[in-house]
Amino acid sequence: MGKPTGFLEYERKDGPVTAPAERIKDFHEFHGQLSEEEQRLQGARCMECGVPFCQAGVMIAGMASGCPLHNLVPEINDLVYHGNWEQAYVRLTKTHCFPEFTSRVCPALCEAACTCGLHDRPVSTKENERAVIEYAFAHGLVKAETPRVRTGKTVAVVGSGPAGLAAAWQLNRRGHQVTVYERSDRPGGLLRYGIPNMKLEKSVIDRRIRLMEEAGIRFACNVDVGRDVTGRELARQYDRVILACGASNPRDIKVPGREAKGIYFAVNFLKTVTKTLLDSDFQTVPYELARGKQVLVIGGGDTGNDCVGTAIRLGAASVTQLEMMPKSPEQRAASNPWPEWPRVLKTDYGQEEAIDRFGRDPRIYQTTVKEFKKKKDGTVCAATLVSLAPKVDTKTKRVQMVPVEGTEKEIPVDLVLIAAGFLGSELYVADSFGVKYDGRTNVETEPGQYQTSEERIFTAGDMHRGQSLVVWAIAEGREAARAVDESLMGYSNL
Repeated sequence: MGKPTGFLEYERKDGPVTAPAERIKDFHEFHGQLSEEEQRLQGARCMECGVPFCQAGVMIAGMASGCPLHNLVPEINDLVYHGNWEQAYVRLTKTHCFPEFTSRVCPALCEAACTCGLHDRPVSTKENERAVIEYAFAHGLVKAETPRVRTGKTVAVVGSGPAGLAAAWQLNRRGHQVTVYERSDRPGGLLRYGIPNMKLEKSVIDRRIRLMEEAGIRFACNVDVGRDVTGRELARQYDRVILACGASNPRDIKVPGREAKGIYFAVNFLKTVTKTLLDSDFQTVPYELARGKQVLVIGGGDTGNDCVGTAIRLGAASVTQLEMMPKSPEQRAASNPWPEWPRVLKTDYGQEEAIDRFGRDPRIYQTTVKEFKKKKDGTVCAATLVSLAPKVDTKTKRVQMVPVEGTEKEIPVDLVLIAAGFLGSELYVADSFGVKYDGRTNVETEPGQYQTSEERIFTAGDMHRGQSLVVWAIAEGREAARAVDESLMGYSNL
């Protein structure tokens, strides 16, 4: 695939990125694209390796290796190299509903498993994918895909995040009438309000939603299933229901002073910012949330990084980010060989911007909060930090990070954003449908299946597997759609 000697002839070249000092001035995307000719050369780097782990999507050492959607990566790269963009789009959409989302926000599991990455930089599969889908949109190749025949079957999808949208897209193509319920004012779920605009322009979501509506999918926003309408009512109205509400139950920090004003869950903060921007057509920026404030972000993952980048754009005076785990090595360890997911240090856009803005990496490793302190008016004013050290639990044999006495230190804080992950789905939705859930509050199914304990109720995405990636949610949405289709029709061609 590609040019047989391309990986030897061409260096990897990524699309242009706006410098940190410039991009923090607004909330727009800052990662551009190469020209078509330059992108073709990147497709040429795809080796005829014969072992395409890039599209395998298998679990190795407890981590995914390659694309969970099983995109036909070498074939697509070859078509990019030859400039056959239309066929590249056709190949890509055989396995993927929304390449415009993953080509912006996915951590590129495909590239981590690329054979070329063994001794050189991997093929830029993610940017190739973005080039293909944006070419397709620009040239009118992306259609609404209205079904010619309707089956007369109805499906309700609860949640309009990536899993719910993927399931709805597939089931509508099959001819079922699909209604997507969303408790927020706009569809998109995590894509809309959990990912900042500079990472995923909301116009990209709107573009896809318009196509889905044109194809006959109905969206019912501002409807909180489990409260505004019960699960049992929906189950009576529709032939099948898919629960795709995400893992939206945030993990809290239970320490003295937690009740102080100025402490927020990260997703609530990010949603407030995005909603303010969208409601005002980007004319109003909520600077009052962080301007001049000393911000503390608790959590070193993607959401924590998004909080760092957002706080900087809102004019924060300083940003500190706490990470409980030790700092990762800069190179793969011998115990972490290819094609396992590389457990190496990643400096994302938010950290890059903090380094440029404040002259230092905002991350403090092996550290957590021991206590918050507040002013007389109840507003947070300081945080007592404590260092952590790894310790093996004698019963479970698992490594735990435990506080180290005598390492406490206090830092001034005006705004705290908790991005410590999620504990599973919110139980009121599952309870409303009467479905069972496991100890992590994920909706329970048989292994590898999507039907819940209730015969006509299915589930997909983070609500099913726990907090994960957008690409996994899309993969699960597609698989759940197939399971629903088979249960309705006796077979499935999805």
